[in-house]
Amino acid sequence: MTFWRTHWFDVGAGLALLLGPWLYLHRLSLSTEQLLLGLSFITLLLHQVEEYRWPGYFPGMLNAAVYRSALPDRYPLNTQTAFLINVPLGWTAYALAALFGPQFPWLGIATVLVSLGNVGAHAVFFNRRGRTWYNPGLATALLLFLPLALRYGHLLVSHHLATPRDWLLGLPLGIALNYFCIIKPIDWLANPATSCWFATRQLRPADQK
Repeated sequence: MTFWRTHWFDVGAGLALLLGPWLYLHRLSLSTEQLLLGLSFITLLLHQVEEYRWPGYFPGMLNAAVYRSALPDRYPLNTQTAFLINVPLGWTAYALAALFGPQFPWLGIATVLVSLGNVGAHAVFFNRRGRTWYNPGLATALLLFLPLALRYGHLLVSHHLATPRDWLLGLPLGIALNYFCIIKPIDWLANPATSCWFATRQLRPADQK
């Protein structure tokens, strides 16, 4: 479990390197929906690399700037919580959307709302709280999540690919995923005595000294 807590984002990087070429080679046999949702999953993996590997100081930034923690290497977000949010919850949701989104558009709608939640958090909220212009995750959020989300939404609307039922299911589910699978687990699993610390390199540069 220690390996997964400290290297899940590296595994994700490898997965992205495998999925990218596969998606390109099969692009002609896939629908536009499948391509967009497949790219969305790959973007999630790259987004996590930006947050946790390079430059990688997202967890320390979140703990220090957002939660004003005196223990930014472990509280409230720790490596165990980060793994649970991003892999069992995040990877699963985006993979299900990529696999079954064309048949169940509400899955795609829900994950796209998670992507847009990331855009808003990284572009506005985190920068305002940290008084910065950049935080790890911002580049992939603006350059990949945002255009993919807009393109997917336009596709659904312009081609009438989603029914009212899909929107009624997908929109609340997306909000629930953002709240119950991303925001609240940080509070629920917070433990200042945890042994699941982030590496020094994952703290804000100012906190690494």
